[in-house]
This record gives sequence, C-alpha cells and structure tokens, in this order.
Amino acid sequence: MSFSVSSSYEKLRTIVDATSNDALPSPAALLKATNSLPASLPAKGLGEAATEAHLLSDIIPGFNGPKTSSNYYGFVTGGVLPIAEVADNIVTAFDQNVQVHLPDQSVSTVVEDRASSMLVELLNLGSGWNGRTFTAGATGANILGLACGREAVITTRLKAAGIEEGVGELGLLAACLKAGVKEVQVLTTMGHSSLYKAASVVGLGRASVKDIPVSADEPWRLDLRTLEHELRRSKEGVLSIVAISAGEVNTGMFATNGLDDMRRIRELCDEFGAWVHVDAAFGLFARSLPETDEFEILRSKLSGIELADSITSDCHKMLNVPYDCGIFFTRSADTLSSIFQNPNAAYLASGPASIHSPLNVGLENSRRFRALPVYAVLLAYGKYELAEIFARQVRLARAVSKFLRDSEEYELLPTVPKSATHKENISVPNIEFGDTHIIVLFRAKDEDVNTELVKRINATRKMYVSGTRWEGRPACRIAISTWRIDVNRDTNLIKEVLKSILENRG
Repeated sequence: MSFSVSSSYEKLRTIVDATSNDALPSPAALLKATNSLPASLPAKGLGEAATEAHLLSDIIPGFNGPKTSSNYYGFVTGGVLPIAEVADNIVTAFDQNVQVHLPDQSVSTVVEDRASSMLVELLNLGSGWNGRTFTAGATGANILGLACGREAVITTRLKAAGIEEGVGELGLLAACLKAGVKEVQVLTTMGHSSLYKAASVVGLGRASVKDIPVSADEPWRLDLRTLEHELRRSKEGVLSIVAISAGEVNTGMFATNGLDDMRRIRELCDEFGAWVHVDAAFGLFARSLPETDEFEILRSKLSGIELADSITSDCHKMLNVPYDCGIFFTRSADTLSSIFQNPNAAYLASGPASIHSPLNVGLENSRRFRALPVYAVLLAYGKYELAEIFARQVRLARAVSKFLRDSEEYELLPTVPKSATHKENISVPNIEFGDTHIIVLFRAKDEDVNTELVKRINATRKMYVSGTRWEGRPACRIAISTWRIDVNRDTNLIKEVLKSILENRG
C-alpha cells in the first residue's frame, strides 16, 4: 500500500499545531465542511489519499476546540494531555480486545487494573474498592451504580426469605414479588439527567428518582431528616438507593457538607438496608487538589464519600484524557459481577484470576482500551503535578467568579447562604470563593442582554459557553476543565469578552 499512516499523522500534527486558539470554527469553515459531505455512498471509493485530503482540508476546519483551545468552556469536555494523545494513538495502532483477562496473551487487562488502582490512590479513597471498571462516561457508570444498588437492596430481602438468586437471575418483577418489595426509589438532589436515564434503563423508572433538598435556597443539598423519613419506608416494602451529587452539573455544588453528613448517611443506610451511590462526575478530582488552605473547603466537602458503596466519575473531564472515558468503583465486586457476567459462554472464560474480565463487570462486551491514556497520564504527571493542573482549573473559576460578583452588569449564581458554605462546627479557613470548583453560573442583569447572552458570547468565537436555566430564567455556564489554562491570560480574555457583550448590547 502506498498510503502511509505515519506520513498522514505528521500532516495532522502540523495542522493541529497551527490551529487557531478560537473555541469555535468560523461560520464559513462550518459551511464548507458541511457542503463537502457527499450526499450518498459513492459507488467507487475516492481512495485513501483523496479521502485523507478531504478529512484534513474540509472536515477538520469544521471542528470546535475543546482540545486545541484553552477557552472552550462547554460540556466539561476537558482537553487532551499530550501523553494521553500518544497513548490513545497506541490504542488505535494495536487495537487490543480488552474484554477477557488473558494475561498470557496480552498485558492490556493488567494495565487497566493497575490504572484503576492508581486512580483509587490519586483520589485518596482508601482500600476495599475491588469492583473497578472503565466506562464510556458517567451515564454508563450511573447505570452500573443503580444496577448494583437495585441488586443489593432486593437481594438482601430475597436472602431473608431464603431465596439465593438475585435480580440478575430472576428479573426485577419476579424478584420484587418473591421479596415482598413494592418499590425501589432513588433519593437524590438535583440529580444529573443521566441518573434519570439510568433509572429507566435498570427498570426502576424515571419517576423513581426523588429530590429531597434541604431548602429552595440550597436545592443541591440533601435533607438528612427527609432522608431518614424516606429510608424508614423500607418497613413498608419501599427500598432505597441514595444517589449523592458531588458537583451538581449547573452550579458545581455538593449534596453534603463533608464527613459528618456522610457518616450520618452511611449510618442510616446501614440501618435501613439502602445503597449509597455517589455521582461525582464533576467533583471527584477535587479530592486530589493540593493539601493547602486554598482548597480546604472543597476537600472537606468531599470528605466521607469513601464511605459510599459505589462512586462514579469522568476521566475525560479534569484528568484530560480523550473522550470517552468514565470510571466506576464499588466495594462489592460480587454484586457487580452478579449483574454483568456473561453466563454460558465458554469462549469468554478466562479461568480463576484476581483480575475480573472486564466484560463480566461492565456494560460492554466490545470495548476500547480506554485505560491506557489514563495509565499514561497518571504515570507521566504523578500526584503532585496533577494536583497543580487541577488547581489551575479551580483558580480560573474563582477569578471569573470574583469578576462577576463585583460587576454591576452581571449576576453570579446561585446566591449561596452561609449554611451552604460550611457548618459552623467545622473549622475552615476564610478563603474567598472557597466553595467554587470548576463551574461558574451567571446571567446578565439586563434581561434583553441575558436572553441572547450565550449566543452573543459564542458568536465572538473567542470562547464557548453552555446555555442553561436557573430559577426558571436563562443562565450561562462556564465549565473549566483543560490543562491548557493560564489563569491570568484566560481571566483577562473572559473579562474582555463579557465586557464587549455589554458594550455592543445595542
């Protein structure tokens, strides 16, 4: 074959290195890319060289810039660290089948196991997390979490009735009938949309997800009194999964105030047979911030989540590995495998091993070697350098928050009551915006400007933000998650763009 992958990659690298720092492509580039697409499948292929030219010249200019720009603040896409890109290209080049643990044939599953155990270390989760697997993201990981919770709470009732099979074997309806279970509810606060999808997928239903906030002023915080009341319904055959948001999607706020809350939740769930799942897609890596006063409030918010039964997060956010890559941890590997095992498939058996075959502990039988970029990043940067990368992301969010708070034209959201900052009996330093992690929510005070704020910001092509709603009104969200951040430079650019929107409001 005359076509050279290595030569093509060199051309690609040249284009990437020369790519503008704009967060979005120009309208002209988008139009050109769209118009270059064939209307239908060609009868005779263009050939590799012509197709390469089409991809490099027509398609690439139509891409947005989560990887190449430090000012892409939408969807918490993150960037891609250079070593993660190298690792991802190795994944493609060698195309490992990471489904069955066959250590005498490939090291891939051993690397995956080591990468997930290193993540446990980075996140200071302690020991006992024997159920670990990589997923496509938080949606898949939340499905795993709710499936494990469903299995655990119902199986406990089944065993009490002398029945050894679980939901994975009997099915949800039969298991509930045999166990005398009327309902399984998911108790949460401001749960991510993927939680509702997960509840639907695992057979609990979207209506099973119930918000129990402490107040309208703090809708992200879990009300422990209501929680206890709901958990007591187990005596009536209503079982519960408690889904704790560690970093709510719109605000970045946390459902608990730290160790005392988590200890109480763990105590209640043990008493009433509930499962504790933590959705930490946005917040988990705050546990790896530098152990200084600057980040003490944030780290205290996440203290105690190690008491949960399962935890999920996204590595393609703050850890800056390529899309897609999520992680799921549980203390109950047996529960995980009882749901996701592939029974009666002799060709998939790997024999006794300390490492589970990934296809028996996750959704996918066919899966990409997502763990290699994670392994490469952890090895290349280590605990302390990664902590500094995370710290820059938080510092930029705090600098932008300060600008918005001091502005006469913008409103920083939400207005946080003192009780949401920290409990009075917890000693924390007086750090400005100590609760701010990587999400900044705001709106323009001028309603006409606010209606088109997101559109106007993105039209500059200098930065990209997401539109959302808060308290029934349009709002703008900046989500910071790329290693390319320069705090001073990017703060100034954001200020410049936000000021220009106001100057051109007419």
